[in-house]
This record gives sequence, C-alpha cells and structure tokens, in this order.
Amino acid sequence: MKKVEAIIKPFKLDEVKDALQEASLQGITVIEAKGFGRQKGHTELYRGAEYVVDFLPKVKIELIIGDDMLETAIEVIQKAAQTGRIGDGKIFVSDIQEAIRIRTGESGIDAL
Repeated sequence: MKKVEAIIKPFKLDEVKDALQEASLQGITVIEAKGFGRQKGHTELYRGAEYVVDFLPKVKIELIIGDDMLETAIEVIQKAAQTGRIGDGKIFVSDIQEAIRIRTGESGIDAL
C-alpha cells in the first residue's frame, strides 16, 4: 500500500477530487494548509501599509491506495492540479505498513 500526499492550489481541489473519482480512486482526506516553496510568498497592500504574505494558502490531499493504483493516482493528480505556473504544488509517495478499519477489524488492502 502507498500513501499519496499532494499539496495543491486551493482552487484546483474540485478538479482533482473529480478526476480522482473518475479514476475510481476514493477515500481522500483534505487538509487546509499554508506554506511556501520556491514561490516564497508575496507583498500586499492593506489600508496603505505594505506587508509580506509568507505563507500562501494550499490544500493537502491524502489518499491510501494499493500499489497497483499508484501510477494512475500520480498521473490524475498531476494533470488535474497543473496550471503551468510556479506554486502548482508537490506530490509525495510513501509506504504504508498496515491499515485497519476500526469498525470491522479488516486489515491490509481490505481496510481501504
């Protein structure tokens, strides 16, 4: 099993969610986040005062999938989240040792 974490621009969330559902990938967790990478924030003007916005709004999507669906998940997220501009985000993949469904006690891939 793999854990796929994607950090994307907030306005791309619906496109990514819809694309994942079309690819039969279900069971996502969405977390509102703030951060920066190469984008490094920007300067804004508020009531005549200039200030730096270091942490930009982002959305983090997490999903746990079987190994056989990894490439599909990466392709779907990358295509749906891409704008071609700086700050599009990142995708991280890590191994999951075990998954257990609390309600039934099912484990492994059956718990997904």
